[in-house]
Amino acid sequence: MNTIEQHFQEILQGKKPANLYNPISYILMQPGKRLRPQMVRIASDMFNGDPEQTGYIAAAFEMLHNFTLIHDDIMDKADVRRGQPTVYKKWNGNIAILAGDALAVMAMQQLLKLHCDPKIILDLIDIFGKTALEVCEGQQYDLDFETIDNVPLEEYLNMIRLKTSVMFAGCLKAGGRFAGADEESLQALYDLGIHLGIAFQLADDLLDVYADEEVFGKAVGGDIKDNKKTYVYLKALELADESQKQELLRLFSTTPANEKEKFLAVKNIFDAVNVKEATEEAIALYTTKCIDDINRIHTEEQKKAFVLSLVNSLQSRNK
Repeated sequence: MNTIEQHFQEILQGKKPANLYNPISYILMQPGKRLRPQMVRIASDMFNGDPEQTGYIAAAFEMLHNFTLIHDDIMDKADVRRGQPTVYKKWNGNIAILAGDALAVMAMQQLLKLHCDPKIILDLIDIFGKTALEVCEGQQYDLDFETIDNVPLEEYLNMIRLKTSVMFAGCLKAGGRFAGADEESLQALYDLGIHLGIAFQLADDLLDVYADEEVFGKAVGGDIKDNKKTYVYLKALELADESQKQELLRLFSTTPANEKEKFLAVKNIFDAVNVKEATEEAIALYTTKCIDDINRIHTEEQKKAFVLSLVNSLQSRNK
C-alpha cells in the first residue's frame, strides 16, 4: 500500500454523488498527526506484520476517527478544525451527517479487504466495533457534563478514556492482533493505549491554558471561553478553597464580552492553587504506566523503540 493519503485518493477517485464524497475527501486529506495509523503500524511492526495489509487496518481506524470528528463538530457547533472550516460549516449539517455516516461504513469495508485468516478479520471487526461504540458513549458523557457544575474527576477520566483513549487502545490492539501477538501482549498494548490516551488528553487540557500561542498555533483559553469542564478546571475546583471554588463556578457560568479578562481571572485562580503542577504530576503518572505496559509486551527491545518514542513525544508535546 502507498501512503495513507494516496490510499484515500484511490478509494475516493470518481465516487459520486460529489456532495457526499467531496466532504469525505476534504477531511481525510487535511494535514494531521495521523497518530492512529501510526499506532496500528507500530504495533504490527513489533510482531512482523505484513506492512501492505496493515495499511488497510490503519486506514480503517483513521477513517473512523475522522467520522467522529465530523459529527463532534456538528454537536459542538465548531467552525474550525485543523485550521480549516469544519465539514458542516463548509457544506451544511445534513451533508455533514451523511458524510460521517458514509465514512464509518467505508472504514469497516477496509477491514474486509484483508487477506488473512477469517478469524483474525472477525477479531479485528470486534475490536473496531467495540471502539466505535465506546467513543459514542464517551461523547454522550461529554454532552451530559455540559449541564453539571462539578463533575467528579473519576467520571471525567472515564469520559476521556472512552472518548479518546479507547481509539488509541483499539489501534494498538488491532495492529498486534493482525500480526499474531500473544494474549498478554495484546492486553499490554490495549492498556498502553488507554494510559497514553489519558496522558494525551490531560496534556491537551493543560496546553489550552499554558501553551505558548506561537508554538501552539492557535489562541489559548478556548476551553475557558466555552466553559468546558476539563481536567485542569475540575482539579482546580478540588484544590481550591471555598472562595476560589465559588469564583470558578461563577466564572464558568458566564459568557462575558471581555474574554481575555475572564481567561486571566480563571488563570489567576489556577496559578494560585498550583493546578499546572498537579496536572503535570498526573501526566507523569500515566506516562509511567505507559512504560510499564511497554515492558509487558513480548517482543525484542529494539522493536519497542518506536512506541517508546511516541509515548515520550506525546507526553512532552507543546502543541
